[in-house]
Amino acid sequence: MSNGLDIIIVDDDPAVCESMADIITKFYSWGEVFVFSDDEEAALYCMNRSAGIAVFIVDVFLKDKSGFLFLDAISKKYQTAYEDSIIITGYCNDDVIDMCVAAGINHLLEKPIRPYVLQLAVRSIASKYRIFANRLINDKAFLQECSKLVGS
Repeated sequence: MSNGLDIIIVDDDPAVCESMADIITKFYSWGEVFVFSDDEEAALYCMNRSAGIAVFIVDVFLKDKSGFLFLDAISKKYQTAYEDSIIITGYCNDDVIDMCVAAGINHLLEKPIRPYVLQLAVRSIASKYRIFANRLINDKAFLQECSKLVGS
């Protein structure tokens, strides 16, 4: 199990999973990349992980389910699952956009996915954790302020 910020890809097409994993592993070094073509297997894996944060890349349509249902299933453990997600779809329409907006998802990519768009979306999510962690490590006053929040 990784000690970093892992990426979890969930798409019912194994070729899409592998393609995205290949793109991501070329630039991503802050954690591991895990791929799942079965959303139930992915949810089980997520719920058994010790960490409660990850970057999720989830297809809108997973066999007979919605990718949003997958996020719902893991959202108690991963409280930032929606904001840490990139939704992908082969067919974008107003309903998909509205669902992303309502869920607080800021990254929606249409297949076929361009590598640079995927890279920017992943980096956007990962950078907030890297910046926050670096600030905790390097700024003692900020660390004390955050400790007060946890203690309240």
